[in-house]
Amino acid sequence: MGTIKNDRNTNAETNIALINKIYESFEALEETLGGLKLEEPLFITYVAKKAFAKAVFDDKRKRSKKKICQ
Repeated sequence: MGTIKNDRNTNAETNIALINKIYESFEALEETLGGLKLEEPLFITYVAKKAFAKAVFDDKRKRSKKKICQ
């Protein structure tokens, strides 16, 4: 049972690291586009970053509800 828990923790840590890297990439892209004064791509990046964050949080809420129901 300890191995399963360790695997879940490792998977969670990997997922968190990946999500963090993706979010940091959005931040870097926004900074670059802002510096270049490219408003339309900057807006699109902003919307994409918000949609990504919403998807991550919605998935977490869904998983939490599923665990509670079990």
